[in-house]
Amino acid sequence: MGGAMVLGVGTGVFIIIITWIGTLVLSLIMSRAAGPSKLGIIPLVLLALTITFILVFFPRASELPSPTKETQIVDTFFIGRYVLLAVVSVVFLMSLFLLLPFHLLEPVYAKPLRAH
Repeated sequence: MGGAMVLGVGTGVFIIIITWIGTLVLSLIMSRAAGPSKLGIIPLVLLALTITFILVFFPRASELPSPTKETQIVDTFFIGRYVLLAVVSVVFLMSLFLLLPFHLLEPVYAKPLRAH
């Protein structure tokens, strides 16, 4: 099962990068805090190390890409799609024809003049 490849690397590399960027940002924020909350940096770094080690030592995909066979795209919803298109077209045309008498041909009544 090969994952999605972006720029020649897999999803795990991006997870590691995001983990360490988040750890760096949170460590900088926690280092400015006063009191014992500064010690929260230690479990944060240990968590990032654990995630990194798990992703490095237990990869889900093999290092060699599997040979891909040519896929054939089959549209199984072909008839249903055209039935849906027909229904939407009929509703659109009906709404256009109903727009004519109810909106465009609506009578405009003259306002009465004030007599002094």
